[in-house]
Amino acid sequence: MKEPSKTPRRSVLKQITLSSLGFPLMDQFQLQDQENFNDLNPIDMKGNINHSVCKWCYSQIPLEEFAVKVKSMGITGIDLIGPKEWPILKKHNLTSSMCNGAEISLTEGWNDKQYHKVLVDNYLKHIDMVSAAGYTNLICFSGNRRALDDQTGMDNCVEGLKKILGHAEKKGVIIQMELLNSKVDHEDYMCDNSLWGFELCRKLQSSHFKLLYDIYHMQISEGDVIRTIKDNHQYIGHYHTAGVPGRNEIDQTQELFYPAIMKSIVSTGFKGFVAQEFIPKSTSPLDSLQKAIDICDV
Repeated sequence: MKEPSKTPRRSVLKQITLSSLGFPLMDQFQLQDQENFNDLNPIDMKGNINHSVCKWCYSQIPLEEFAVKVKSMGITGIDLIGPKEWPILKKHNLTSSMCNGAEISLTEGWNDKQYHKVLVDNYLKHIDMVSAAGYTNLICFSGNRRALDDQTGMDNCVEGLKKILGHAEKKGVIIQMELLNSKVDHEDYMCDNSLWGFELCRKLQSSHFKLLYDIYHMQISEGDVIRTIKDNHQYIGHYHTAGVPGRNEIDQTQELFYPAIMKSIVSTGFKGFVAQEFIPKSTSPLDSLQKAIDICDV
């Protein structure tokens, strides 16, 4: 996007003041200039998809700068941000669309009883924080199998998660377990297929437990993405994207056709977030992100 050639005098005076206080003049000037640009040029979005993005894919960009840039694209949420950085999101009127920080790790999760005490304590505290901040979604993980059979792992997940779901319901927080592939990226992860995940949802019988359906991971694990979404959308609370193979841009260089997938999501009445989680190969990663938003804004 082209920035305006002129900046209001008030903004220039503000930058001089900030500089005298020790803030870098150029960085602050660029930040204010972008904010003015956003105010003058409202984003023309279709409004069918709530767009989000995972910050870890852009680790080279400071969160403050990233927040300004993604907001200019029509993105309203940033995924996988913990409580310490929520003030930055609030400053820019962005949502922490998928909160994290309560989990132990992807490999040590709810399928193993030895982690239940720590997880229950962590999640009860984080549910309070997420609710107090005005957010909704909190991520969780099944953990690795470690020789556990799938049924025992599921039973353990049900036992542990039931200890926190009543509190989540009371606080208006949705616990979301991410589906990850164990074929390429997360060897031995238990919640590696949608059938297992949907059955866990049915056993828990709570509107405050859903699946984070990662389109990239499930294409690798099982394919049949659109049919799966349409038949089981009531159990899905959030989506992640990336290109297959490679986990890179979601353009014509990979095998998934994201416009059709997005239209299928919209057709289910989904009102949550779709978060871009691809790792940009481009030397201009934010251009890749803008293109992805354009592709998915159906």
